[in-house]
Amino acid sequence: MTGVAGKRAPDRVARRNYGFSKHSPASDWSDTVGTAMVDTQGTGAEVSLAATGVGISAQAHWYALYTCPRHEKRVAEQIRQRRVSCFLPLYRSVRRWKDRRKELELALFPGYVFVHIAPQDRLRLLQLAGVVRFVSFNGHPAPLSDCEMESLMKGLTRGVRLEPHPYLTVGRRVRVRYGPLARSQGILVRRKEKFRVVLSLDLIMRSVCVEVDESDIEPC
Repeated sequence: MTGVAGKRAPDRVARRNYGFSKHSPASDWSDTVGTAMVDTQGTGAEVSLAATGVGISAQAHWYALYTCPRHEKRVAEQIRQRRVSCFLPLYRSVRRWKDRRKELELALFPGYVFVHIAPQDRLRLLQLAGVVRFVSFNGHPAPLSDCEMESLMKGLTRGVRLEPHPYLTVGRRVRVRYGPLARSQGILVRRKEKFRVVLSLDLIMRSVCVEVDESDIEPC
């Protein structure tokens, strides 16, 4: 998950900040836990990275589908019903009100579902309810990095705590040395006495962050 200098923004991708808005301040959210809704066999079940089948076809690649707002889970379910490999990263967060608390399971990348398909199969997914378009360059769906997607799935299926972060491209670049996200690159930020690495999917201009120990990272 690295930045690419000089790369123009994807065609017609909405440039929204998916950090907390003034209507949902960060203080109202806590206890975030990353999870993954992964299905590559069309079973509708969550599976481990070992069963994802990444790279099983030389022609298939990971692509990002842009969905209508709050339609990620509905779109992912339709994709699984059609026995297409898909990946919907989720995280859990507790929303607090004055009189109650509720745990919510939210899309880690709001508005996006990832699919592993051959280019010629894209038309049948565009017909699904809630799908807007593929993230594209010059009118053609743009493939995501298999390494980046594999690292993200590996981290979530092994319980790494990821949460959304405003898209970040400038800062001190570091590499994660150990754990499920080993070899991932991102930007180091410090919050009080804690260190976080911001990992970005530049194709969709979205970022997530993970807390790390200082000893677990090294300069790029």
